[in-house]
Amino acid sequence: MSELYDIIIVGGGPAGLAAGVYGSRSRLKTVILQKGTPGGQAATTEELENYPGFPRGTKGPELMKAMADHAESFGTEILNEEVVDLDLDGDIKVVRTKSGKEYQSKIVILAPGASPRTLDIKGEQEFRGKGVSYCATCDADFFEDLDVVVVGNGDAAIEEAIYLTKFAETVTIIVIHDEGILDCNKVSAEKAFANPKIKWVWNSVLEEIQGDGLVERVLIKNIKTGEISELETNGVFFFVGTVPNTEFLKGKVKLDDRGYIITNDKMETSVPGVYAAGDARVKYLRQVITAASDGAIAAFAAEKYLAEEETFREQVLKADKPVMVAFWAPQVEESIAAIGELERIADKLGDSVKLVKMDTYRNQRVASRYGIKEIPSLLLFNKGEVAVKIAGSMSEEKILPHLYARIKSK
Repeated sequence: MSELYDIIIVGGGPAGLAAGVYGSRSRLKTVILQKGTPGGQAATTEELENYPGFPRGTKGPELMKAMADHAESFGTEILNEEVVDLDLDGDIKVVRTKSGKEYQSKIVILAPGASPRTLDIKGEQEFRGKGVSYCATCDADFFEDLDVVVVGNGDAAIEEAIYLTKFAETVTIIVIHDEGILDCNKVSAEKAFANPKIKWVWNSVLEEIQGDGLVERVLIKNIKTGEISELETNGVFFFVGTVPNTEFLKGKVKLDDRGYIITNDKMETSVPGVYAAGDARVKYLRQVITAASDGAIAAFAAEKYLAEEETFREQVLKADKPVMVAFWAPQVEESIAAIGELERIADKLGDSVKLVKMDTYRNQRVASRYGIKEIPSLLLFNKGEVAVKIAGSMSEEKILPHLYARIKSK
C-alpha cells in the first residue's frame, strides 16, 4: 500500500513551493511531485525585477532554489515525478505518475503551471531547438554575437529581450502595434527604448521562419500595408503568453473554456479537498509573487479544511449519542434566538444529547455538503447519519419528540 500524505502538491513552481512551506510548517506530511527541476517557468527567468525585497532585482533560478530549500527545511519532500492521472473522489485522493507509482493523500493542491504559447507559424515547429526558442535564460548564450528576433511585446517579452542583449549582437522586436506602443510596463519599455542593441519593427507580425537546417531568416508582414519583408536572423524567441498545463485534469475538476482551473478565493476547486494555485488557475495577474500567494492560501485553507473535517468527524460522526448540529449566523437574529432555544433543550436532556454549533460562514463546506439553504437550520445526527432536518424557528415541540425517540432507541 502506498504511503499516505496529508498534502500532495502537483507542480513545483513558486505556487507549489510556497504551498510546501506552509503545509509542512503546519506539521502536515507534504510532498511535491514535480517533473524535472523545481521552479517552473520562474526558474528559466534570468532577471526578476519586481519581486519585493530585491530592489536591484534577483535571478529566477536562485529565488526558486531558495524557495525549494525553504520548503525542504520544514520537511517537504520534493520528488521528480510527472503526474499523469488522479482519482480525486472520496476522502483519500490517489495520484499516479508516469513512473507507475501511486501516491495517496487527504488533500491535493494542483499547481501544474503553464507553458509558453505557440503560434503555429510556418517553420516554428520545424526549427524548434534549431534557432526557435521560448526561453532566453536557457538559450541566450547560444546566440553570442548573433542576431535574434523577439516575438511579443508584453512584460515577459520585453524583459527577456533586454536580457538577450547581454549576448546577442542585435535584438529585433516585432510589434503588432503602432510605433511606441507596447503592452509591457513603463519601466521595462523605457529600458528597452534606451537599449542601443534593440531594434523595432512596428505594425507587423511574423509570417514565416526559414533556413537550411538552422534558422537563417524570417518573413515579416506589415499589417497595414500587407507588405512582406525579409530579415536575416539566427534565432527567433517567442514570448506570446502561456497555456495552462491542465490537459490531464479534464473531467477531474472544473475548468474554464481556456483550460484554466476555476477556484474560489480560498483556492478551492469544484472537488472537496482539492485546491489549485498559480498560473494554471483563473486569475487576473500571473506573476511569481501572485503564484506564491496562491500557494500559501491553498495550503492554509487545506490545513483548516483538515482540522474542520477532523473536528466534525470526532464531535458528530463518531459520537455515541444523538447530536444536534445547529447551523447559524451571528448576523441573523432568528438564528441567535434558535441557538438559545437549542441550548435550553440540551441542558434539559443533559448527557443524553450533544449540541454542536456551526457558524455557517466559517463552515460553508459542511453546510453545502448537507444542503443547508436556510438559517437557522438543525440536523439531528444519530449513529453518524442524519436522522432529521429542521429549518426555521426552533422549539421543544419541534425537536424533543425526535430526540426522545433516538435516546430511547440507544
